[in-house]
Amino acid sequence: MKVLAKRILLFLAVNMLVLLTISVILSVLNVRPYLRPYGLDYTSLMTFCVIWGMVGAFISLALSRIMAKWLMGVHVIDPDRAAGPERQLVHMVHTLAKRAGLEVMPEVGIYDSPEVNAFATGPTQSRSLVAVSSGLLRRMGPAELEGVLGHEVSHIMNGDMVTMTLVQGVVNAFVMFFARVLAYVCSRFGKREDEGVSPFLYSALVFVFEIVFMILGSIIIATYARFREFRADAGGAELAGRDRMIMALKALQRTVEVHDPHAEQPAFQTFKISSGQRLLHLFASHPPLEERIARLENG
Repeated sequence: MKVLAKRILLFLAVNMLVLLTISVILSVLNVRPYLRPYGLDYTSLMTFCVIWGMVGAFISLALSRIMAKWLMGVHVIDPDRAAGPERQLVHMVHTLAKRAGLEVMPEVGIYDSPEVNAFATGPTQSRSLVAVSSGLLRRMGPAELEGVLGHEVSHIMNGDMVTMTLVQGVVNAFVMFFARVLAYVCSRFGKREDEGVSPFLYSALVFVFEIVFMILGSIIIATYARFREFRADAGGAELAGRDRMIMALKALQRTVEVHDPHAEQPAFQTFKISSGQRLLHLFASHPPLEERIARLENG
């Protein structure tokens, strides 16, 4: 109950921040209403859609480390006070980060979950977080763990959190833009030039077209996410060694049935090393583990 209340509070706070920020930006840029009596003002419409599409995505990115700690219950390890397995975990992440050329070491944390997984998040390379589940630490040996961590450090090295945010923001903007243009065209169908547009019909059509375009947009986002996973696997193989990366993926393959619904936060699911998704391939954020293993084995 406490966790649920925390999630609701964070959700409301983030959305209030997004709305406030967007309102201020629209006011400062003097963006006028795009729906006019004579038709659509395409410049105002595009500006409106870009601001709405990008601002929310980048605010979520800026708060990603805080959200991870709150929503996933990540306990960040103090490098100066760490001992035993925690010290080994921090040392492994920092060693890989130095190999990757990162100037600022990522924060390292653990979240309590039976799932065997890990994720990386953060707005920039210098403000990043690598978190592993307690289930992963219990089930994986040092070599397999190094492969997992190499994959996550590779995400940070490649700037995947920022690029995914850009892709999401651009898709959001185009979804909003084309939904409103098509809604206007359809709501004008059969009307005279001097007749206005029904607000109810226009809003209903916008809602329908946004759903359709969001489905198509999610295919684009998922396609890029899968490409990014292959690239992170290759980066993990370079940082930790190809054998260790393959061992890590095979270990994940053996434990894929371990499922924790409490750890399936949409904001971080894309950035985990493995996903238990059973969706159609086009909508999956992660390629099948067998395909990822085969690519590494074939060089």
